Amino acid sequence: MAENKKFVITVGRQYGSGGAEMAKRLGERLGLHVYDKEILKMTSEESGIRESYFHLADEKAGNKLLYKIIKSLTPEKGAPSFGSDLTSADNLFRFQSEVIRKLAAEEDCIIMGRCADYVLEGMEGLVRVFIYADMDFREKRTIEKEYYTAKDAKKNIKRIDRERRDYFRYYTGKEWESPDNYDLMINTAAIGIDGAVETIKNYLKTRGFQI
Repeated sequence: MAENKKFVITVGRQYGSGGAEMAKRLGERLGLHVYDKEILKMTSEESGIRESYFHLADEKAGNKLLYKIIKSLTPEKGAPSFGSDLTSADNLFRFQSEVIRKLAAEEDCIIMGRCADYVLEGMEGLVRVFIYADMDFREKRTIEKEYYTAKDAKKNIKRIDRERRDYFRYYTGKEWESPDNYDLMINTAAIGIDGAVETIKNYLKTRGFQI
């Protein structure tokens, strides 16, 4: 009988595309934990740093001036510091990355955003997914879910996408929406949330993972 191969799914997502809902349904159907904001709490417990610091830095770029000066500098994947830069955005990212690596080593799971695809780069069994949709779909969904009013929806979708794009570029040196970074890019406006779940399940089977 074939040995069960370990896998970890990372999910990048445009705001309003249904990435979080898709991950929740996929997790339920595959019996996997989905880690999103919980990572901040776990990182706080691991590091002893107040959780509020991680929420402030969550998916937002660190020192943008430094990024502008040294565009080619890819942040180190090294161990976090307990020195004077303890609560700097870059150091918080390193703490968070450690937690992501530990989760991936311990269990098959789904990890949302936070450059997890980059943090786990080269890991055997890594499946990198990006969920996207057109603006009309995302705007409609955001209004229906009552995240934002019709007047404010598009503006906030663009703002949050920009924050995620800047965060990804800052910490990885790569472009967030580039196909080069992913194994699967799925348009939820075309096939819906359940269609995305089924697509990922079929992909996992094709890769030889037991699900």
